[in-house]
Amino acid sequence: MGHDAVVGGADDGAAGFEASLVADGVTFDGRDAALLRAIAAAGSVSGAAAELGRSRARALSRLETLEGAFGDLVDRRRGGAGGGGSRLAENATALLARFDRLTAALAGTAGATESVFEGVVTGRDGELALVDTDAGAVRALAVGDPTPATGDRVQVSVRADAVTLHDPTETPSPDATSARNRFEGVATAVDRGDAVVDVHIDVGANATLSALVTVDSADRLGLTVGSDVVVSFKATATRATVTTAGGGDGEAE
Repeated sequence: MGHDAVVGGADDGAAGFEASLVADGVTFDGRDAALLRAIAAAGSVSGAAAELGRSRARALSRLETLEGAFGDLVDRRRGGAGGGGSRLAENATALLARFDRLTAALAGTAGATESVFEGVVTGRDGELALVDTDAGAVRALAVGDPTPATGDRVQVSVRADAVTLHDPTETPSPDATSARNRFEGVATAVDRGDAVVDVHIDVGANATLSALVTVDSADRLGLTVGSDVVVSFKATATRATVTTAGGGDGEAE
């Protein structure tokens, strides 16, 4: 099964983050970890769903989705003399351990690096601004006072924990993901920690793009300095703020 490299999704509210693991386009996050832990404690999917205030049908559907990407997670036992129930598979225990290590590592990088690009707003679509940068067009939330308008020179920022890296040969189609910002690049720095790797990618912009990925993901991608990668990130995890209003070719303040 193919894996994308990601360690966390920046909170759409701005400063926070949520640890997450991605496989085959499916994200495993804190809600999924809570579901597995509840199944382990309750001994059944029904009991776990009730404890979490979710429907059994929705819990089962989510498990099916997760298992399609991450492999078997729950051993389900039919009723009988010993009774039925469910317990976590070894794969689920390993997945939770990976998630916990990632959460701990991210706790030490709560002020995750932001990459900042310069560009000019070429259009607006509701709350989103389309920004022309050296790397190409970037979709970002238009924030601040004043709110970016067409022609404004802006800075576009994206948190390292909101960036996903893909193998160029296994990149999902644009229609298969909600991350509409996508660029080809080359890794210029790969700084490995115990659980997290800080990667800098040259995407042709005025600055390198930073990404935080798990050690497992970096190894699967074979990430080294000089590796070709495809980067993607959601518009909702990206902020455009005005540096110079109007004209588009004034000096940035």
